[in-house]
Amino acid sequence: MQWSDRGIVLSARKHGETSAILHVLTQHHGRHAGLVRGGASRTRRGLLQPGNELGLIWRARLAEHLGTFTVELTQARAAAVLHDAARLAAVAAACEVVDSALPERAPDVAGYRAFRTLLESIEGDDDWPVAYARWEFALLASLGFGLDPATEGLPAFLGGQAAPSDARGRAAAVRAGLDLTGRHLPGALADHKTRLPARARLVERLARAPT
Repeated sequence: MQWSDRGIVLSARKHGETSAILHVLTQHHGRHAGLVRGGASRTRRGLLQPGNELGLIWRARLAEHLGTFTVELTQARAAAVLHDAARLAAVAAACEVVDSALPERAPDVAGYRAFRTLLESIEGDDDWPVAYARWEFALLASLGFGLDPATEGLPAFLGGQAAPSDARGRAAAVRAGLDLTGRHLPGALADHKTRLPARARLVERLARAPT
């Protein structure tokens, strides 16, 4: 078995002395895992940072096996936001949510594109907190957890209206949006007991942000 695709790093954990288990969101093969030989080495760890985009080749003897990845860095997004703690926290949170909520090996080209668009916004758009909250809302809908504005007190900017134009109102709207999505995310996770510490850190950071 073999395929080639592009993917976005969600997480990587050391496996054995030098290898790593890599989780990626791919364009055509959904959320997928594989072994990267040498992935825990000092020279390779930088490639496997959450948010980085990779060219991937996956190989396995049988389709149900973990398989191995051959990886090539195509965009070092983690390095691009390293100087900005809030943006770095947003990338980590988004990757954590995707890694915890999406089913394995379920192709979703639209979901991949939405995630990539979010990461581009986090990297280069000053209004990225609004984009992040809207992305979580849309992700819940795609997973079958569409929220009813009539019963949820839905912030208007999540329903398609413009976010408040003043900084204080915009920050308050984002916090309200993340509070809403945060109440429903646990039900969307494969393991309902899974915690989302990176997301919690992002929400805390945005709550402290000056308005």
